[in-house]
Formats: sequence, structure tokens, C-alpha cells
Amino acid sequence: MAGMSDAEVQGQIAHMIAFIEQEASEKVEEIECKAEEEFNLEKGRLVTQARTKIIEHFDKKIKQVELQKKIQHSNLLNASRLQVLKHKERLVNNLFETISKDSARVSSDDPKKYKQALSDLTLQALCRVLEPNVTVQVRQQDLQLMKSLLPGIKERYTGISQGKYQVEIAIDEQNFLPSDLIGGIVLTAQGGKITINNTLDERLKHIGRQMQPQIREMLFGPNPNRTFMD
Repeated sequence: MAGMSDAEVQGQIAHMIAFIEQEASEKVEEIECKAEEEFNLEKGRLVTQARTKIIEHFDKKIKQVELQKKIQHSNLLNASRLQVLKHKERLVNNLFETISKDSARVSSDDPKKYKQALSDLTLQALCRVLEPNVTVQVRQQDLQLMKSLLPGIKERYTGISQGKYQVEIAIDEQNFLPSDLIGGIVLTAQGGKITINNTLDERLKHIGRQMQPQIREMLFGPNPNRTFMD
């Protein structure tokens, strides 16, 4: 700065200082802009990340609620179906109880029909076992009736077998069938190794088991879930 006056030197220095300050100011502004841009980018990333987590959290909660609703609906539906099935079962059982009560009056209301039924049930049991010696149990109130039927039953049995089979029938007069049964007989052979329950009660139960699908359909209509009809 030789040859320059003090005023010129001071002016030059002031100009340089102003230039440096301008550059510094511009640099600061550039740094601040860059910092704000990076801050905004980072803030946006964090906000997006947080929003994604919140959405995932609520999506999970919504799915849990929907699953719980489905489970509750399924439980309620199953409970309702179970109640309906129990009610249907009660109705069917009541029907068979009514039939059983009506059938129980056969021996007293129609002695002739019951006499024929007792003879047929005994003959049927004899034809099933084909044993020469059998024992028959009856209700105590049927004891005398059974004694009166034995000759005819033996004759029918011999006739059906065309004389090939003979049978001796003993009546158990010590152990009677329960008096509240509808009627019929229990036949045993070979010292109790063979037993044929041919009571009217057992026949009614057997018919009930066989006809239950048809009875249910008559009472409640076709079952849409039933695949096989036999």
C-alpha cells in the first residue's frame, strides 16, 4: 500500500472488511438454509416414520377388534345352534315319551292285541337263537298269560321249522322284568351266554333310532347339512 494515503488505506481496509463480512454473511445464510433444509428433511422423515408406526399400530388394533368380533359372533352362533339342537332333541324325546306312554296302555286297553304281540315276540326270539333250551323273563303281571301261551308258541315254532327244531321253554319265576315296562320278553340260552331283549320298550327304542332322521325331517324340515340320506 506504498504511496497510498492513510485515508486511502483506511478505505481499502474498510472495503476488504465489508467484503469479508458480506462473504461471511452469505456463508452463514447458506449454512442456515442448508441446516434448515436438512432439519426439514429429517423432521419429515421422522414424522413419516412416526405416522407409519401409528398407522401400523391402529391397523393391528383394528384387525384384533375384527378378529375378536368374528370369534364372538362364531361363539354366539354356535351357542345359538346348540340351544336349537337341544330344543329339537327335547321335542323328539318328548314325542317318544308320549309314544311310549301310549304304547304302555296296550296290555291293559287291548289284551287281545297284547296277547298276540307277546306270542310273536317270543317266537321271533326263538327263531333268532335256535336253541333247544331257553329261559324267558316277563313282567310279573304277564306270568300267567305267558304260561297260557307256551303250548301255542312251541307248536308254531315247530311248524315254522318244519319239525326240525324242538324247544323247551322255561319261565323265570324268580326274576321278573320291571313292571313299568310296556311289555314283551327277554330270552336267554346257554346259561345266560345268549340274551335276546325282545321287549316292546327295546323295540320302540330301536325303531326310534332308525326313524329319528325321518322324524326330525317331519318336525323340522330337511337338514341342509346332511350329505347322506341312508
